[in-house]
Amino acid sequence: MGTKAFITGATRGIGLEVARQLRQAGFDLFITGRDEARLAAARAELGCGGQATELRDAAAVVGLYEAARSWLGQVDVLVNNAGFNKAKDPLERVSVEDLDDAYAVNLRAPMLLAREALREMGGRGRGHILNVASSIVHARMENYSVYTTMKCALHGFTGCLIKEGRRVGVKVTGVYPGGVDTEFRAQARPDYLRAASAARMIVDCILAPADVVVHEITYRPMVESNF
Repeated sequence: MGTKAFITGATRGIGLEVARQLRQAGFDLFITGRDEARLAAARAELGCGGQATELRDAAAVVGLYEAARSWLGQVDVLVNNAGFNKAKDPLERVSVEDLDDAYAVNLRAPMLLAREALREMGGRGRGHILNVASSIVHARMENYSVYTTMKCALHGFTGCLIKEGRRVGVKVTGVYPGGVDTEFRAQARPDYLRAASAARMIVDCILAPADVVVHEITYRPMVESNF
């Protein structure tokens, strides 16, 4: 496996910790996030490439992959980590705009980036694509209909991608973390997983032996019971 990784949603939380751990492991990185200031700080810390991009813009997403490939020379590992949940809203409060935004960031963007990665990696016969979903795909909770729907769709897509990737020598991993104590949540949850711990599980999949592919990994804090 090569050591050039492109990570989305890498300016905070799990994504930033994945970037830190891969950098420590000797990877060259290209990272992205929406916040220009946070991106600049992360790039300075990691000594890596990066570009602030709005993932709701489909054309910008495709251009972002090309920017990553150009900076790195080639993308060996793609970590589709970016995602968001606007609010815990009951369905009656969900707007068309809410649906469109959730679809664009949580599903369309990782699908487009995976498409570009599979085209590039498949030509070389190796590479690794990791889609970070959520353990919520294994549960059913009120007021999470939009987020759950998009993550379940990403889960379904990842299952198909696993099969397509196998045909061209590309590893594909679906990642399903439970509750993590990050800024993704409005309130601190110190009883949940630390971002560094959640990231370690992803990095372990990337650093697995060449003859091993982890297709799915689900992990949670011990306090979680929604399964």
